Amino acid sequence: MAQGSDNNDTSYTKSPSPGNKQGSTDDVRKVMRREKNRIAAQKSRMRQTQKADNLHLESENLEKENAALRKEVKRLTEEAKYLSTVLSNHEPLCTGLSGASTEILYGAHHGAFHQHISVPHYPL
Repeated sequence: MAQGSDNNDTSYTKSPSPGNKQGSTDDVRKVMRREKNRIAAQKSRMRQTQKADNLHLESENLEKENAALRKEVKRLTEEAKYLSTVLSNHEPLCTGLSGASTEILYGAHHGAFHQHISVPHYPL
């Protein structure tokens, strides 16, 4: 292989002859552009890494929150079953509650939307 044919070889650089001023300014611009690009790429990689780290932390926090919520749902489900059992066991003992039982259990407005209203009929 001839010397200088490898494009990735950084030890070999083309340098213009000292009398070629245009070539040297182009090389300076090229070096500056490469340096600027290298810095931009480095910043981009750092931003990408930071974004990935933030997503990982958010994922861990959401998993913890999800576990806590599942635990609370389980506790509330067990409490609802217990209270339902207590109510079922108590209902046969409460014979004193007749028509007022729904008002006591559900409040005065429970059947408010289902009340029948009598409307007088007038002859035509």
